[in-house]
Amino acid sequence: MGLRGQVRTRDGWAVPHAIVTMTDMDGAQVLRTGTDEDGQVRNDSPLRPGPYTVVVTAVGYAPVAATAMVTRTGRADLGKLTLARQGGVELPPPGVWSIDPAHSSVAAVAQHLGISSVRGRFTEFGGRIEITDIGAGREQATVEAVIDASTIDTGNRLRDKHLRSPDFLDVARFPKITYSGTGVTPAGPDRWKVHGQLSLHGVTGDVDLDLSYLGTGPDPWGGVRAAFHATAELPREDFAIRYNQVVSAGIAAIGTTLRVELDIQAVQGESVPVAAEE
Repeated sequence: MGLRGQVRTRDGWAVPHAIVTMTDMDGAQVLRTGTDEDGQVRNDSPLRPGPYTVVVTAVGYAPVAATAMVTRTGRADLGKLTLARQGGVELPPPGVWSIDPAHSSVAAVAQHLGISSVRGRFTEFGGRIEITDIGAGREQATVEAVIDASTIDTGNRLRDKHLRSPDFLDVARFPKITYSGTGVTPAGPDRWKVHGQLSLHGVTGDVDLDLSYLGTGPDPWGGVRAAFHATAELPREDFAIRYNQVVSAGIAAIGTTLRVELDIQAVQGESVPVAAEE
């Protein structure tokens, strides 16, 4: 018996120490509890069967309300409740933010044989984000990032060697992958569309990133960090990467589209402290 559920951000992060209040249909409070470090609601207080209203609040997030139905067992399951950051769309405070490679990841996922996926990551990259206050409570952002194409790592040395060859990245001719983001537009609470140009395999083309801003906070080294998650879909042919191999039944060995997944931590300032790189 009791109340169960989980509280998450829009990108699946746990929200610890959220306050969960439960009231009956007359508005009387019957339960007040909180989430644990994993964002879980676990309360074993006995509850009478029937409908209730549950309100979840957390510092920095907009409240969310849901209806809970307590069954004859005296238990209600909220499932997953999602909180959006207070105030809707926002970006980190204005200024320069340096990408921290030690606490970030740049990955690409390709479909393999039509039934599974192969994931690769680049182990050496860097860049900066600049947030500008343009007035009237609005901000604008630009992004500059550089990736060492030769550091592709899929966990298989033979495959990585092939990916570095002229069939794919051709790192001897095109050692760097660059992205220049020229601006952002709001796409929903905590969500933005980054507009920019990607230079890959000798071709430069427009590529938009679907960006989620996950928040800002202090780090153990005396700095301030901002966290982001971004994705994009890249048709390989748009960047002249056309190699493929057809296996049985006409199935291509490698999918025609790459999914780019970025998990970024950026440190406020022109550089990342040395201690933070360890």
